[in-house]
Amino acid sequence: MPRRKTSVKKTRSDRKKHAQNLKIKQQLKKVIKQFLGLIAAKNTAEAKKLLSNVFSQLDKAAKKRTIHPATANRRKSRLMKRLAKSA
Repeated sequence: MPRRKTSVKKTRSDRKKHAQNLKIKQQLKKVIKQFLGLIAAKNTAEAKKLLSNVFSQLDKAAKKRTIHPATANRRKSRLMKRLAKSA
């Protein structure tokens, strides 16, 4: 455990930030899973509607640096490819 006041405060803020990041990542996984489920069910119309939400979530996570911006772009590209392949 840290002893200095600043270290204790940093540990506390790190814990809060970690919890926020986990929440963002879990929401992201959930939305992507829904999207992939729609593609697997050959429901492309619904998948296209959900795609903008998925992109929005990815961009927000990248903006907050929860995930790397290049990772967000790569995932968006791969999801678009899957959608195009299923249509």
